[in-house]
Amino acid sequence: MLPKVFIIILNWNGWRDTIECIESLKKLNYPNYEVVIVDNGSTDESPQILPQKFPKIKLIETGKNLGFAGGNNVGIKYALEKSADYILLLNNDALVDSGFLKESVRVGESDQKIGILGPKIYFYDTETNKKTNKIWFAGGKINKILTKGTHINYGQIDKYDGRLRTVDYITGCAILVKREVIKKIGPMNEDYFLYYEDADWCLRARKRGFKCVLVPKAKIWHKCSRSAQEGSPSYIYYHSRNGLMLARYNGSLFIRLAAYLQSLWILAKQIIKLAIPSKRIWARAVIRGIMDFYRGRVGKQIIHTT
Repeated sequence: MLPKVFIIILNWNGWRDTIECIESLKKLNYPNYEVVIVDNGSTDESPQILPQKFPKIKLIETGKNLGFAGGNNVGIKYALEKSADYILLLNNDALVDSGFLKESVRVGESDQKIGILGPKIYFYDTETNKKTNKIWFAGGKINKILTKGTHINYGQIDKYDGRLRTVDYITGCAILVKREVIKKIGPMNEDYFLYYEDADWCLRARKRGFKCVLVPKAKIWHKCSRSAQEGSPSYIYYHSRNGLMLARYNGSLFIRLAAYLQSLWILAKQIIKLAIPSKRIWARAVIRGIMDFYRGRVGKQIIHTT
């Protein structure tokens, strides 16, 4: 019997994207899967529209915005209780290729040491509503002091290399995790609220001997973030704070000290940038992120745009 996969789709004020994502899942050639929608405290019509559109799909309402990790953890708990063999976290603004899940599970079953898998992810052009062959994610790389994760080959036109690749981390946009991995390392760390919880999860899995693998023949397309635009104050804040949290939770004493020293240098530069009007918003977000890290402020924070 094929392993049972639970697909967790986190929705936050994005029912249109969620509907389109689920419609693409209907074309999967892998039969043994179940979709679970977790509504993360939406204030739009999502709680009414989604169950009407998909009456046979389980909808879990959190009641408030628990963040990426918190919302997905609700779905993960439900899937484990229902004896899931694999759990796939899938962004609601993603569209999948019909064969991506079958190929991912096939690779996962081929090696017990593989614990976390991810597809190759391409940009989806929302202006033309067309799929592209421009890479958004082809594996993740974490710097030596564990404060920054980058997407390998980001923005490049794909050369269609089909070889498996062991990577530092898999993006939470589409991350397939074996049941036994979650049983050993636990759910995602909700302290992050947004960003770097996926890298943290993968680092914890690797410490327990599991491999994180990119499956290039598995493909999806991503519309990119609808909830926190890249370059926005919240994006900058959470990356600044959470990169330091990643080092604190996963690094050796030497790595932590190196990360903290670097943060002080970054902090000094941002203070200087406050004098430049065009850089002031960015600088304030970085300063707030670093300072909140040292203040011990975790989870969701209110980020001002001025």
